[in-house]
Amino acid sequence: MATMADVARSAGVSVATVSHVLNGTRPVSPGTRRAVLDAVDELGYTPNTLARSLVTARTRSIGLAVSAVSNPYFTEILQGVETAALESGYGLLLADPHDDPLHERKVAQLLHERRVDGMIVAPSARPGELVDYLGRHAVPTVFLDRLIDPTGPGGAPDTAAAATPFFDQVCAESAAPTARLVAHLAGLGHRRVGLIAGLPGLSTTRERITGYLDGLAAAGLAYDDRLVVSGNSESAGAERATAALLALPDPPTALVTANNAMTLGALRALRRRGRSVPGDIALCCFDDFPWADLFSPRLTAVAQPSRELGARAVRLLLERLAEPDRPSRTVRLPCAFVHRASCGCPEEPERPAAAAPAASSVLSEIPPEPPSEKGTAS
Repeated sequence: MATMADVARSAGVSVATVSHVLNGTRPVSPGTRRAVLDAVDELGYTPNTLARSLVTARTRSIGLAVSAVSNPYFTEILQGVETAALESGYGLLLADPHDDPLHERKVAQLLHERRVDGMIVAPSARPGELVDYLGRHAVPTVFLDRLIDPTGPGGAPDTAAAATPFFDQVCAESAAPTARLVAHLAGLGHRRVGLIAGLPGLSTTRERITGYLDGLAAAGLAYDDRLVVSGNSESAGAERATAALLALPDPPTALVTANNAMTLGALRALRRRGRSVPGDIALCCFDDFPWADLFSPRLTAVAQPSRELGARAVRLLLERLAEPDRPSRTVRLPCAFVHRASCGCPEEPERPAAAAPAASSVLSEIPPEPPSEKGTAS
């Protein structure tokens, strides 16, 4: 089996230089780096990860804790995380916290005991114990998709979050895209627009409700609290919520669903009650998914940059590992409005396959400005 010394002899460099190339511990000229990597390939050298971790106190592994990994949204995030991690020479340990506050804390401890260099976590609606554990053990962490609010109930500072400057966060915009959906439906003449909201306590739920209210205000529509029902971010909950909305004396004529699982539940409720989309009720959804344009009618949706969210989370974590004391950051990425026909707009004729864009008739960013990176007390 080839050793690091063999690689050094083949490349004509020192063992220290080989170590710097493989571990990224010091800049090396492109030519030297190429010679070392060519020697590694030629000799089939495999670094001893265990031995290296004992020397560097790094395992070059990342812990990823996200719930509902079968959800297409989180599946694409996982692909973004995995690709970016592997490109940077990091392995991935995956765990599902099941959106359970107690279980997610246990998952964090399990990953920490496996000596991961840092974690990427989609926190639950009540992440207090998780934040406390990560802060107490100074685990470099990126919160993904759902943000940790630096204030507690009533706006009081959350001391656990405020005391953990090594937490970074990355998510997609939520409020403006939701407002865009409501405004679009209002522009089509709808005056009673219902919202199937997500699990209470999640930042995504709060922001999408805020966007819904902003959309109503911009369209000059009155707010009716009976039109906002929680679907708990799951299909069954959304089915029940949709049934409740349809049972109102004056039910909504249009519906916004706040994630893809709830879109499926809403569609199931509408079908069971013989309601057609968009003939009886218009529908727009937050979260696009691979088969959204296979429904009849095709679903008008907000598409989140799922893979880029995962990749950006890895980059934030690696930057944190390289500079442990830098200020924490919250990064927000723009979404896209994918205009199809479930909103009630005319279905465009199918284009020839070679000329057709990927599953959408109109695609525009929400909001138009580039991604922002803002300091935050995580």
